[in-house]
Amino acid sequence: MIQIEHIQKQFGEAVVLNDINMELKPSNIYGLVGRNGSGKTMLMKCICGFVLPTSGTIRVNGKIVGKEVDIPDDIGIIIENPGFLPNYSGFKNLQLLAMIQNKIGKEQIKEAIRMVGLDPDSKKHVGKYSLGMRQRLGLAQALMEDPNIILLDEPMNGLDNEGVGEIRKLILDLKQKGKLIIIASHTKEDIELLCDQVFYMDHGKVIRTEQKKSN
Repeated sequence: MIQIEHIQKQFGEAVVLNDINMELKPSNIYGLVGRNGSGKTMLMKCICGFVLPTSGTIRVNGKIVGKEVDIPDDIGIIIENPGFLPNYSGFKNLQLLAMIQNKIGKEQIKEAIRMVGLDPDSKKHVGKYSLGMRQRLGLAQALMEDPNIILLDEPMNGLDNEGVGEIRKLILDLKQKGKLIIIASHTKEDIELLCDQVFYMDHGKVIRTEQKKSN
């Protein structure tokens, strides 16, 4: 569960997040919608501990981010463009990332790569990947440790129509497994097909929320 209480984020005089309040629960997909600069990505960065809010509290599974935990350990993230080492294969990149927490082995990494529609045994270097392949690898990175909370910033970026369909199905399958998923997207169809609740943001504020029918 994620509890967000009166979150404010300022850089000097600029208010980037303004009194954000949310309660997010497992087995739900939440959408963040708004123009560039509305605060969607900054909110995600605060939830996962990359940026600390100026005031207010974010609790992830009961622990205050930035005080009781620096970065929640049960969270998978893809924010902005995923960065990988261009002269290594996709598998090798994920293997190096997995060594940070040392929670999973080769088989779990390969399964995550298969889950997003890539070949775990491919020797192709990531530097030669298309934008869509990089995006799939970024999703595999977010999912490989089987986190219960998943933050996806524009997850369909660079995917063709077939890829979009595959990833939408994957996200809905993850919801059925009890995951709490947050998606920021500019694509109306993604939000309509996937989300149980949508938060519309503008100038750092949640200007309205919309409850969708459960998928």
